[in-house]
Amino acid sequence: MACWSAENATKAYLSTLKMGQKGKEPDVAEFISALAAGNNAQHMVVACAGAADSTTLALVAAAHQTGGQVICIVPSHEALRASKHALGVASHQVQFMVGEAQQLLQDHYDQEADFVLVDCNLGSHEEILKAFQEGRKQSGTVVVGYNAFSCTKSCLSSGSKTQLLPIGEGLLVTRFGATQTSPKYGSRNMGKVKSRWVVKVDKCTGEEHVFRVRFPHGKVIQA
Repeated sequence: MACWSAENATKAYLSTLKMGQKGKEPDVAEFISALAAGNNAQHMVVACAGAADSTTLALVAAAHQTGGQVICIVPSHEALRASKHALGVASHQVQFMVGEAQQLLQDHYDQEADFVLVDCNLGSHEEILKAFQEGRKQSGTVVVGYNAFSCTKSCLSSGSKTQLLPIGEGLLVTRFGATQTSPKYGSRNMGKVKSRWVVKVDKCTGEEHVFRVRFPHGKVIQA
């Protein structure tokens, strides 16, 4: 996965805003899209508890910016039909897999996926998140659990940098890997550059705004 691209993140955010106007959780979709595109994700996988929704559209929008591919795992053929209907023409840009998410991720996408999106309403979501937390220390993979307020505390591993963001029904965001590669600038070690997510709430409108703040060598940049 290449270094952070603010341009890709912005374009994917705006694209998702247009695509998901009828979605139920556009704030979640927009954030996911910007995060995936900003990290230049190439192999994006979403594991759904039911039919695909605006979160899958978010990855489609990100793929438009990065040139990547989107794989959507659904539990049944009924969910597959409902997914294609919900996504409309965007479904043609998604590769669907039907089956048990944990097994499919382990068998086909454990090593190649660089952006993994998991519905925390899945019965196996804890096992999926833990598997990535324990096995993806240096890969550069970003793992996001959505509907995270349904998770138990065991979803959070003390050995990984997982953050719970109060967006929509909650997002668990974990990023693995200290080294990133940029096609323009080559490889560079990001281990000394720390970052944190800052959530600001507009007191007038109630809107949530999420900022990623980086501060190298212990120098704090105020959001």
